[in-house]
Amino acid sequence: MSAEPRIPFATAIPAERPVRSGTPLRAALLMATSAVLFGLMAIVMRLGTERGLHTFEMAFFRSTFGLLFALPLLHGRGLALLRTNHFRLYLLRGALGAGSMLASFWALAHLPLAQAVAISFSTPLFVTVGAVLLLGEIVRARRWSAVVIGFLGVLVIMRPGSVHFSEGMLVALCGAMLAASAYISIKFLSRSEPADAIVIYMTAIMCVVTLPLAISTWTSPDATGWLWAVLVGLLGTAGQITMTRAYHMGEVSALAPLNYLQLPVVSICAWFVFAQSVDAGTLAGAAIIIAANLYIAHRETRLARRGATDAELASGESSQPI
Repeated sequence: MSAEPRIPFATAIPAERPVRSGTPLRAALLMATSAVLFGLMAIVMRLGTERGLHTFEMAFFRSTFGLLFALPLLHGRGLALLRTNHFRLYLLRGALGAGSMLASFWALAHLPLAQAVAISFSTPLFVTVGAVLLLGEIVRARRWSAVVIGFLGVLVIMRPGSVHFSEGMLVALCGAMLAASAYISIKFLSRSEPADAIVIYMTAIMCVVTLPLAISTWTSPDATGWLWAVLVGLLGTAGQITMTRAYHMGEVSALAPLNYLQLPVVSICAWFVFAQSVDAGTLAGAAIIIAANLYIAHRETRLARRGATDAELASGESSQPI
């Protein structure tokens, strides 16, 4: 399961931003913690479905308990935090987030866990494409090359036409694409809306979207099922909070590699809990996607710094006496 609250994984790499007070070590620890939490959330989601809960129910519980854990964000400003003139855009963001979560949760329930997580890493690739088409951002040859290479990594994992390919992989890829669309909508909202308001609106709207789906497939959880239901919301919210704080303390280019700790966490837990192994194609494809994403993050960081330097120089020149 990136700052946006969310979808099952924090996979989208945000643009560089000013670093706030804190130490690089603390930022790294927070980012590593976030990756572990999101990885554990994937395991808990799978445990819930194996307990008999439908993925629609787990998505509803993720939203509902995520909202409950997010309500303390209202402390201080109260309901005034939720005043907005962009409710339609919030609805769009919530719908995209719900669609992404439903697709990603379905993939986690039906694909090998490491494979589902590896495919979700393609979200930043879709973000780059969407930023060009919807935000008018300029992407030059080097980053386009990285995007193409990243999608080749997706093909290595999916291997269309082979016995390894399944339609569930397309569902996982659709979840990554919807996650990218949700992230881009946050770029629009963040220009005028508080980050805490985006969190609360998103989880509330996702509760409404997933409720009828959960009712249509409802199975009353037993005690263990309720444990997984609460944990999936708690782990997702905690992962989002720690990731957000990490990005505010450290540089994206330094922290982004730690986000991919999700894959070994999920792979190891899946091996112990579900006796799932990771095939060579998934590992190779994930390595290609991660390398492409890290290069894109590196290029965006360099361009952001260059833009900030150029702006400072221009400001200094304009302030010189004539």
